[in-house]
Amino acid sequence: MLPHAKRWLFLVHRWLGIVACAFFAMWFVSGVVMMYVGYPKLTAEERLQHLPPLDVSAPLMAPRQALDAAGLQGPLQSLRLAAASGGRAVYLAVPAQKRATVVIDAQTGAVLREVDEARVLASARAFAGPGVAMQAEGTIDEDAFSHSRGLDAHRPLHRVQLDDPAATRLYISGTTGEVVRDAPRAERLWNYVGAWIHWLYPFRGNVFDPYWADIVNWLSILGIVVTVAGTVVGIMRWRFAGRYKSGSRSPYRGFMMRWHHITGLLFALVTLTWIFSGLMSMNPWRIFDSGAPALRVAAMNGGPLVVGERDAAPAMLLASAGREVRELQWEKVDGRTLVLARGAAGRPLLLASEGERTAIDEAALKVAVARLLPDAVARIEVLRAYDLHYYARDAHTMMGGTEKPLPIWRVVFDDAQQTWVHVDPSTGAVLGRSDRTRRASRWLFAMLHSWDWLPLLERRPLWDIVLVLLSLGGAALSLTGVVIGWRRLGKKLGAARA
Repeated sequence: MLPHAKRWLFLVHRWLGIVACAFFAMWFVSGVVMMYVGYPKLTAEERLQHLPPLDVSAPLMAPRQALDAAGLQGPLQSLRLAAASGGRAVYLAVPAQKRATVVIDAQTGAVLREVDEARVLASARAFAGPGVAMQAEGTIDEDAFSHSRGLDAHRPLHRVQLDDPAATRLYISGTTGEVVRDAPRAERLWNYVGAWIHWLYPFRGNVFDPYWADIVNWLSILGIVVTVAGTVVGIMRWRFAGRYKSGSRSPYRGFMMRWHHITGLLFALVTLTWIFSGLMSMNPWRIFDSGAPALRVAAMNGGPLVVGERDAAPAMLLASAGREVRELQWEKVDGRTLVLARGAAGRPLLLASEGERTAIDEAALKVAVARLLPDAVARIEVLRAYDLHYYARDAHTMMGGTEKPLPIWRVVFDDAQQTWVHVDPSTGAVLGRSDRTRRASRWLFAMLHSWDWLPLLERRPLWDIVLVLLSLGGAALSLTGVVIGWRRLGKKLGAARA
């Protein structure tokens, strides 16, 4: 190697490494925390468990009657009924031409526009159950535990602090009055050394917010440069044949320098892998956007959702369900209006909109899914077990908390993007989409960063042991680098003052 190149290699690793190792140490430690405590979220299962059951004897309007009373005449994007806002049964309707949810009192047909403190506390009381004291804490646009873009439609958010054993903080939608997030105190505290710091969320919700993605991207790139430079330096300084005068293969006599050298050689690859895959999680500069056309879900379903005069009132639907129901959700599937009756747990029960139980016609659904894209369907695979591209993660993890039912269909299209669409044959719901670039992202992020590899995930605690040991090794590499850098800076600053 040329002398100038070698000198610059050492300088880059020495001085940029001071900054990079501090972030590495933080990422390794916080990554271990995230294995067990995730960023606060309200999963679909939690939401349903905390919803009050719908009362079959309550005088609730039929859906068409309620929509007419609210002045909603056109087709809808979605419609559901739940005791989700202020503890009362409401229809939550999203018109086809708008994104805003219209909240309609299911008994009176009145549109509920203002989310005041009384309604907020009523929603919190319904969520928490009887006998739990609580305190409204006003509204916020965003805080440390509500940075998720999925909450944007609900801002401003109302915060309510519960006096329950978990000291839970609830976040309630400023547009619908629904509880949209819960964050127990232990989860909040662990997040300060977990996801909140791991994702550099101190740069969110303030003057740095517009630059947050760039900050994460460029710090990751800096980390990659430092790691590669350090690996080259470490290999150059290690004597694979013969030893130094000290008898060691490493030239460094000091404890910190020697162990930084050794741990660097042992854990450089895993450090580089995790920093690179963390960068990939950001989809930097949209490298994983394929430009594929949107799925034609309305064409698959036979048009938008339209609720008719003949659609049954909730009392009939609840009676047909024959069990405790927390939410009714209207869907259009292959030209039919169907209703999903969701309980506190388990799969939803499928009802015809007229009230009786029904089932999906699989032959008709196979014809319908072909309309999702203009390209032909190459094949439909039936998945009865999870595989490398369709699998469940624990609810607290970044990729967890969403329903992953089985069996499902994988509809493989013969298009340029090699599109796969996962469809639930029991409800006709499109569960997700994958194409060539998204599958590349799955390998470069989920596999390399979280080790989402079924043979390992299915053999816990083996997955835990491997990741914790590698993280501890990476943390040792990083912390020795921090100490070395701190000492070197101290010497430089002391010499400058002298």
